[in-house]
Amino acid sequence: MEDQRKYWFVFISGCVLLKKEGEGYSVPLQEEAPAPIQAWTYVQELPELNGHECRAFSVSSPPDAMRNGELESVGLRASYNCLPREFYDMAGKGAELLYWDSNTKFCGVCGAPMKPSTVISKKCTHCGKEIWPQVSPAIIVRIRRNDTPENPENEKILLVHARNFRSDYYGLVAGFVETGETLEQCVEREVWEETHLKVKNIRYFGSQPWPYPCGIMIGFTADYESGEVKIQQEELSKSGWFGRKDMPAIPGKMSIARKLIDDWLGHACVDEQQK
Repeated sequence: MEDQRKYWFVFISGCVLLKKEGEGYSVPLQEEAPAPIQAWTYVQELPELNGHECRAFSVSSPPDAMRNGELESVGLRASYNCLPREFYDMAGKGAELLYWDSNTKFCGVCGAPMKPSTVISKKCTHCGKEIWPQVSPAIIVRIRRNDTPENPENEKILLVHARNFRSDYYGLVAGFVETGETLEQCVEREVWEETHLKVKNIRYFGSQPWPYPCGIMIGFTADYESGEVKIQQEELSKSGWFGRKDMPAIPGKMSIARKLIDDWLGHACVDEQQK
């Protein structure tokens, strides 16, 4: 008999509902949704995982399975530490698409209602305008400096503390890409705006979906060229050049910032959940 079970990514107040299993968690895998689906509930179809269909939807109040302790709400970011990477990524994709649906109920051209056209597109019921989910690209850059090139051990990287960080860790310079600029131009502009430094040898490192709520982080490396650090007070609270032996608290392993830093430190850049 064909297995009809689906993975259900159910969200409530920005959290994903997970099934507690021993010391860990899993995404509910069952035929029926673990929370009521009302006539007005938007259910988002997602790609398959492990041969099973996936669906995502939001609820406004705790379902019975949550009240009974069968399900627990876990913040989307925190779910990185609870789920295998492919499930965390799928949860992020579901959250992004649900956010997109909630913000595109009406046509931006004529104001008429929008309706689904494909799994990831909508069409206006009046003028026919078709839209797709938009992603906001942002760069993040690791800047290295060595005033004594003959001694590689003296190399340092620039770390900053943003005012919106929830803890005292240091991260990397980052910012959103503006219309009409290349990614490399964005790196140069953001570094200048936030630190008054000029950089060179800008190189692509990697990228990461960032569903908070609908971004993609594009990582770069660069070398210090000139200038003295003068931080943008509106966005940053402190900064510093740090060597490998005097590193401050740094971001968790879920972020590409950590991968950039670990790469420089010489640590294995392997996602803990993919080992």
